[in-house]
Amino acid sequence: MQREYVARRLPAFAGRAAWNAILGTMPPAEPLQGDVTADFTVIGAGFAGLSAARRLAQLNPGAKIIVLDATRVGEGGTGRNSGFMIDLPHNLASENYAGANEGLDRSLISLNRMAIEFAREAVQEYGIDANYFDPAGKINGAATENGHAQNKSYGAHLQELGERYEMLDEQAMFDVTGSRYYWSGLYTPGTVMLQPAGYVRGLAQGLSPDVAIHEESPVTAFCRQGASWRVETSGGAVSTDKIILANNGHIESFGISRGRLMHIFLFASMTEELSGDALRRLGGQPRWGITPSDPMGTTVRRVDTGQGGNRITVRTCAEFCPDMESTEYKMRRAAKIMRRKLDGRFPQLRDVRMEYIWSGPLCLSRNDVSVTGEIDNGVYAACCQNGLGTTRGMLTGIAAAEHASGKSSVITEFFERQAKPSLLPPASLAKLGATAYLNWKGWRARHE
Repeated sequence: MQREYVARRLPAFAGRAAWNAILGTMPPAEPLQGDVTADFTVIGAGFAGLSAARRLAQLNPGAKIIVLDATRVGEGGTGRNSGFMIDLPHNLASENYAGANEGLDRSLISLNRMAIEFAREAVQEYGIDANYFDPAGKINGAATENGHAQNKSYGAHLQELGERYEMLDEQAMFDVTGSRYYWSGLYTPGTVMLQPAGYVRGLAQGLSPDVAIHEESPVTAFCRQGASWRVETSGGAVSTDKIILANNGHIESFGISRGRLMHIFLFASMTEELSGDALRRLGGQPRWGITPSDPMGTTVRRVDTGQGGNRITVRTCAEFCPDMESTEYKMRRAAKIMRRKLDGRFPQLRDVRMEYIWSGPLCLSRNDVSVTGEIDNGVYAACCQNGLGTTRGMLTGIAAAEHASGKSSVITEFFERQAKPSLLPPASLAKLGATAYLNWKGWRARHE
């Protein structure tokens, strides 16, 4: 067991998180000041961290729970998420999103739906705006013959699993999106379309009577002090019995799972508010979400006033960043590509300006597992979401809270059965190989 964990780096993000920005101003942050005590301390206020805090409060009435976050709620990785809360298998390393086998996929579907129900109950309990949790389903969009074949393959897999889906032809895709770009689509009804920043901001507000949330309080270290832990930030410290690390890839910053995690950044952009004239030219439905038929393609969403304004979001371009920090140069390069992606799909909107551009982190493991369980005496992990921050983040957060509370469920049992993340090749080879692989996959999926 280790007595001290010191952060080698702190979270850094390029660009403003648009989902947060379009919701307007937030109340001032309340950073941690001075020395305090807690029964449980959660590091990270994203999907995993806030889900862990909610589950801790459910299992430990009256316990003192503190959540620490390096930035503002909704401004970190969660506010840079595309907001697809997907119930079905969604393996980004697969050719068509299917998992390794039917048994695993059935387990994941069941668990994902538990996460969705957990979020639905929070929306109802805390009065979170229903626009931020829209059970509208999603579409896998295909723009080429190969993309259509991938959709058909995934549809066949869903049929074997007994899951519902609907194939959409070119006209149906136009009716939904207003775009002639797509050949076809595969619609699945179980996905919830989140306004990700709106959801987590509502969740944080709902938790506030039972949980103290300190934003702008980056954790610089935590160390063992007798029977408890001391968690240090730039402005204070917490003496706590138990810690839950819900900081996704930044768990490696503390030396945990080093050499086992891959850090990828995806880039996204969001248009300015569409004018009445632009909306008339666009046509289609006011809300929809498209994931690409090829996992390395382009994700596109349209939102309306209930979610922060009539806008279109484009997400594409992957960059391997072992230092967990993207670059402004790469963001500017990605912005040009995203502009071409938008114009290719919606030539009628060439005069519409991109108002926000940002990067968002993914943390992946080679064997598609998370970092969970008790990693030190009283320290639990809810990290490495493998590009599934919404459902997987909630599930790992719930599992960590239950484990820390001495409870067990099908969720904790699932993660207990998982292996550790596999070791990566040496850093220089990993960067070379990952970059080449991402570039090849991105080129192959360039039209999707």
